[in-house]
Amino acid sequence: MQDIDELAAELRTDIEAAGSLDDLEAVRVRALGRKGTITHLMKGLGAMEPEERRAAGTALNVLKDETVVAIEDRRTSLRNLALTEQLATESIDVTLPVRAEGCGRIHPVSQVVDEIVAIFADMGFAVAEGPDIEDDFYNFTALNIPPEHPARQMHDTFYLEAERDGAPLVLRTHTSPVQIRHMRSSPPPYRIIAPGRTFRCDSDMTHTPMFHQVEGLAIGHDIHMGHLKGCLEEFARVMFEDDNLRMRFRPSHFPFTEPSAEVDIGCSRKGKELRIGEGGDWLEILGCGMVHPNVLENVGLDPNEWQGFAFGMGIDRIAMLKYGIPDLRAFFESDLRWLRHYGFAPFDVPTLAGGLAR
Repeated sequence: MQDIDELAAELRTDIEAAGSLDDLEAVRVRALGRKGTITHLMKGLGAMEPEERRAAGTALNVLKDETVVAIEDRRTSLRNLALTEQLATESIDVTLPVRAEGCGRIHPVSQVVDEIVAIFADMGFAVAEGPDIEDDFYNFTALNIPPEHPARQMHDTFYLEAERDGAPLVLRTHTSPVQIRHMRSSPPPYRIIAPGRTFRCDSDMTHTPMFHQVEGLAIGHDIHMGHLKGCLEEFARVMFEDDNLRMRFRPSHFPFTEPSAEVDIGCSRKGKELRIGEGGDWLEILGCGMVHPNVLENVGLDPNEWQGFAFGMGIDRIAMLKYGIPDLRAFFESDLRWLRHYGFAPFDVPTLAGGLAR
């Protein structure tokens, strides 16, 4: 059998002399591969006498372990050396302009939220937020929604298994609970909008299980329906950039407002084309009304002293109408081609002075 000490010295020399990972791999194969030197010697142990086999086997195992460790140490050294050379020879010019295809895009929903906030902020409204998971009181009871109302049924609402104080928890079906939380946590008067995610059991071209809404609330001593009308007319004309936009308020019913109305804007429909502000047709965009006295009482306000209005609209629907997006489901499919087409430049921040659209 080849002298093990001589073989160990030879392998150490070869490992240290390896100038690349490929050279080191060749040394490993020669020593430890299926036909390698150490492998061949270990196969010959069976022909030896027991005492000789025991001594040679121990020595070969030690040699094998030392060789594996030496190869790994050399591999680490070669990798570090290659990285050092790469860092010394490569550089990035941070002054170069960003490639056009590498620019991110702002989602239409995010853009429209910013537009809505900009419009109502100019009217003195602050932004309020609340949790996505609500209990029965905030989502239904405090808003004067009776127990038998269809909105409470499981075909319309996502109920969770958990409960709070014996009442079920739900994924909020609107952002109106934010109004309740805000009124219960601070004294009047109020002037807020509450944009955010909402959830309902529905899915088609104009409905998705998760969507976005914004609710508005204004409470004071002398607020009336005329203020509501003026506020929403100003919003619609700025949002759709049409000073002559036709609008109408139709009587409707909502449990949390009385009187209630739905707001339509003028439009025209020719084939599959919809144009806002033209023609003799109408398109509903939001619901509104004067806050119901029961809602005020549920938050501890005297309806004989305080009154005001509330409204709500679908942010995704406003985005579809303003920017000509035909299918709501595409909003949530994470298609980069769609986002490049309908998205907005990162620094295209909407302002009333600079213009809301791109």
